[in-house]
Amino acid sequence: MRIGFIGLGIMGRPMAKNLIKAGYELTVCDHHKDVVDDLVSLGARSVENGAAMAKECDAIITMVQNSPQVRAAVLSEGGVLETAKEGLMLIDMSSIDPVESRKIGEELAKKGCRMLDAPVSGGEPKAIDGTLSVMVGGDKADFDEFLPVLKAMASSVTYVGSLGAGNIAKLANQIIVACNIASLAEALTFSVKMGADPNLVYQAIRGGLAGSTVMDAKAPMMIEGNYKPGFRIELHIKDLMNALNAAHAVNAPVPLTGEVMEMFQSLKAYGFEKDDHSALARYYEKLSDTTIVK
Repeated sequence: MRIGFIGLGIMGRPMAKNLIKAGYELTVCDHHKDVVDDLVSLGARSVENGAAMAKECDAIITMVQNSPQVRAAVLSEGGVLETAKEGLMLIDMSSIDPVESRKIGEELAKKGCRMLDAPVSGGEPKAIDGTLSVMVGGDKADFDEFLPVLKAMASSVTYVGSLGAGNIAKLANQIIVACNIASLAEALTFSVKMGADPNLVYQAIRGGLAGSTVMDAKAPMMIEGNYKPGFRIELHIKDLMNALNAAHAVNAPVPLTGEVMEMFQSLKAYGFEKDDHSALARYYEKLSDTTIVK
């Protein structure tokens, strides 16, 4: 099976490398020549655009920033759909609006092509070691057929439902993560204002009901003042915007999501959009004139 891969960024590059390690023939496409050259040195073949890729691939993976970039890669001039043959599978592993996933899938279906939406969670470290979590929407038979491909990049691959369900699950994940980080920053700032050591408070509560993967990943960063990005604020803003748009389309109230979005927007206004999303602690620093950093 020859697989195409469009989008060799922070996540896409190691994911593509893991496909090569798993023995798949890979064709790649990206605007950055040095990244393409890196994959070619490992045995991949490069092409100019999605149309050229669709001529030779059985399945194409897109791993790009947002809905407009997926649309451009698939539906624009020079895109995948231009030359796609019947039966081609598009696996979109980007995190986008589920409504857009369904619309793109409808366009592909007109030419007899198939689609899975399969956004990922785990960040760059898990992309590198192939232990991402993947949430997948689409036809169950298609999911079963391409499960080995997804397993080459992930340790957890879960079928969620029809097309768009993968991105619904991803947006739910991003809502929970954002609200967790915000409440963690608030609680640690409260602890400092009350005269307690934030690290000792973290150690005291991490084994109880409040403990979480988010807490263990982000509390040490906040306490150290280390905001080197594992997941940038600007990307979480993108995900929450998609969540808000999707929620509004179906009249689902998401007041906590809206509140954290405004916190992120405030940090963006201060120029912190490239920081890790744990930098929500900076928001509380400005509110309280207090720092968590030891």
